[in-house]
Amino acid sequence: MSKSLVHIIKSTGDVVPFSIEKLQNSLRKSGADEDTVNKLSDEVTAYLREGMTTREIYKLAYKLLKRKHRQFASKYSLKRAIMSLGPTGFPFEKYLGEILKSIGYQVKLNQVIKGQCVDHEVDIVVENEHSVCIIECKYHNSQNIHCDVKIPLYVNSRYLDLKPALEQKGKEYKGWVATNTKFTTDAILYGNCAGLFLLSWDYPRKGSLKELIDEHKIYPITCLSRISNKEKQQLLDKGIVLCKDLITKPDLLPAIMITENRIGNIINEALNLGNS
Repeated sequence: MSKSLVHIIKSTGDVVPFSIEKLQNSLRKSGADEDTVNKLSDEVTAYLREGMTTREIYKLAYKLLKRKHRQFASKYSLKRAIMSLGPTGFPFEKYLGEILKSIGYQVKLNQVIKGQCVDHEVDIVVENEHSVCIIECKYHNSQNIHCDVKIPLYVNSRYLDLKPALEQKGKEYKGWVATNTKFTTDAILYGNCAGLFLLSWDYPRKGSLKELIDEHKIYPITCLSRISNKEKQQLLDKGIVLCKDLITKPDLLPAIMITENRIGNIINEALNLGNS
């Protein structure tokens, strides 16, 4: 059977024809050159079978990348790495805060702000010389869970209650909704109509979460292929979210019983990821 006629199963359960173009595009986004993209896509398609899941295809491509081009494997796993910033949403809030700091915002997490009617717990407050923004974060550990219209509706009501108090600062005021997955069409329509700023893995088209991460090279420790899931969770529990923290704070890895002969390889992977 031609590989172009093989049907695969998406995470949603939908059955679709396999697309080598989509596989190659995902490999390119990891930073792999065209020669590597072509060789790896040939290797993956050689294992392809009817009814294979997209998760199985991802795991196979990731395994091949990790074996031959570890720096590309780290970036290839980025989307799933963001979903591993759990099980609570706080590591995602902290991670997003670090990205926004790199853009030039002053960032405060977990703020309580008095509105006209009630006090509000706000995930992130960011501010620069021109604007102040409140950000509601919605973290999901599955890419199949999207933010529907109820979320921007809820955030807009908070935004309106807080607006008079925050506008006293004399700056432009804006409400944000940020998620690590996607927004439904209605959520985007309502958010845009209400004047909210929406940020997701792939939205807006220019300046999405993925683009911001790649542009500013702020990568989470969950990208690293040389650390086990248990070790990643230990670091997250200690409030360590960024790869660059492992470079600047060398005592973090021995503190979770990572042996000296592994530390050099982990640091090198973090360095290569930041320089890729």
